[in-house]
Amino acid sequence: MFQQSVPRTNFESAINIAELIYHSIVRNIRKSHGNAVLSILVNMLQAFIFVIAFYVMFTVLGLRGAALRGDFLLYLMSGIYLFLTHTKTLSAVVGSEGPSSPMMKHAPMNTIISIASAALGTLYIQVLSLFTILFIYHAAFKPITIEQPIAAFSMLLLAWLAGIGVGTVFLAIKPWFPTFVSIASTVYQRANMIASGKMFVANTLPSFMLAMFDWNPLFHCIDQARGFIFINYFPRNSSITYPLLVAVVLIMIGLMGEFYTRKHASVSWTAKR
Repeated sequence: MFQQSVPRTNFESAINIAELIYHSIVRNIRKSHGNAVLSILVNMLQAFIFVIAFYVMFTVLGLRGAALRGDFLLYLMSGIYLFLTHTKTLSAVVGSEGPSSPMMKHAPMNTIISIASAALGTLYIQVLSLFTILFIYHAAFKPITIEQPIAAFSMLLLAWLAGIGVGTVFLAIKPWFPTFVSIASTVYQRANMIASGKMFVANTLPSFMLAMFDWNPLFHCIDQARGFIFINYFPRNSSITYPLLVAVVLIMIGLMGEFYTRKHASVSWTAKR
């Protein structure tokens, strides 16, 4: 706790960091249950229920005809899973160990490792449950075809990266304004239920409505993902560059704010909560 062995080479340093991130990921995944397998299954079950709920809702309301020509489940998954990945990553990063956490008293641990482990743990759960759902559906119900699977998966990673960016900014100001961050992050996640555009097709929106959504990087990720998934859909009102630039800028701002916060960390912050 009070001393740290300094690696003699850059390779040893990288190995140490990777090992710390790995153990932190395991710790984050097992928070919801003592058994690692059951913890993963619980997280996957949440995603299953979310997909089934939207499937039933679209079917009952008769909105399936408004979807793209192609597999309806893929249409749902292209919106729901990018939304889930984005919001769960944001929540995990905001809830990661801060500079005044008892975990930071252990010499090798720092907030960057905490942020990385929270984000990677969420990505692991989301990707695992995504492939599980698609495999079960493909094997047991109906064969599916994704036009450009690698490009579509890259949009999932971009939505994940944007979640890291927004979460890092919230994490940087959390010790200073904990109540505001709690409310603001919740409002942002609830607003993305509509603002993400997962429930409709961007190309069908009129221009006055498009202006209400194109500020959101997640909206661009979902629309571009649908362009890569479906052969007959060409996104005209979104781009890949915008969410990438927003994510990078937010991560840089968040890390600078986190560095400043870390220098002024106080144990009393934790006590006030």
